[in-house]
Amino acid sequence: MEISATTEDYYTATEFDYGDSTPCQKAAVRALGAGLLPPLYSLVFIIGVIGNVLVVLVLMQYRRLRSMTSIYLFNLAISDLVFLFTLPFWIDYKLKDNWVFGDAMCKLLSGFYYLGLYSEIFFIILLTIDRYLAIVHAVFALRARTVTFGIITSIITWVLAILASIPGLYFFKVQWEANHNTCSPHFPYESLKQWKRFQALKLNLLGLILPLLVMIICYTGIISILQRRPSEKKAKAVRLIFAITLLFFLLWTPYNLTVFVSAFQDVLFTNPCEQSKQLDLAMQVTEVIAYTHCCVNPVIYVFVGERFRKYLRQLFRKHMAVPLAKWLPSHFVDQPERASSISPSTGEHELSAGF
Repeated sequence: MEISATTEDYYTATEFDYGDSTPCQKAAVRALGAGLLPPLYSLVFIIGVIGNVLVVLVLMQYRRLRSMTSIYLFNLAISDLVFLFTLPFWIDYKLKDNWVFGDAMCKLLSGFYYLGLYSEIFFIILLTIDRYLAIVHAVFALRARTVTFGIITSIITWVLAILASIPGLYFFKVQWEANHNTCSPHFPYESLKQWKRFQALKLNLLGLILPLLVMIICYTGIISILQRRPSEKKAKAVRLIFAITLLFFLLWTPYNLTVFVSAFQDVLFTNPCEQSKQLDLAMQVTEVIAYTHCCVNPVIYVFVGERFRKYLRQLFRKHMAVPLAKWLPSHFVDQPERASSISPSTGEHELSAGF
């Protein structure tokens, strides 16, 4: 899918590619993926789940989802967790080179994969627009950036992500191929190339071109305002969301472009078999890079979000230090948390920068 299965099944085939002549053997590519991808996916899964669960706990316990920005950040973490939920199954698939979870799980997990991917893209777009409104149209933002509006737009966003995920949910199925079960997309033979290209174009349109256009428009306006009226608080309010958006592009763009080239490889290359093998290798490398985005957002919050660090310390003190203090009282001395100088009611100064 645009998952490890994609590298063998979606755009090329599983173990072989059958063209007009000799089958293209890909056993070496599959063996490399089986040895390389599971350990890396496991690392992404562990770090991503821990990080995003902490983000959800911090937002629910300390931010209480009282602002539109907090609601979007919460949904962004949920998107990552939905995406991460599918990884253990793809890890097992890679290790065994055989899908053992049945057709229903194949469709369901493929749907979750796309749902997590597209919802993350859409919430990053919403966060960028949110920063733009807060800084460029501050008066309008006071009326528009409400909790109610944040909830409504979040629901609409999830519905759009579900709609974008339907083709993946519909076309993925289990099929017996070359002595093993595969979980992969199976398009109608007469329109195979058209569907592959449609999926690649959709991924690049929604995952690259659309968010890039939004980013250019919004940050051009934000930079213009900050140049005319410099403000450290406003600059901080942009920093976190800009870092999230920029890293998303850096991590996903190589994969999106590889998917695009794969879909059009019969037009672009004269040696389909050899180029297909090289594209499969490129897909595996860029795939791992792309999946690390699930781990990145919590790390950004730690390094860029001042208030997130404070809330995280409070969370650990409450749930870890206090219980440990009962066993080692001499090593734990409660220190009062310094009051925040930023009021949560200051709208724009709730600062997504400080989380």
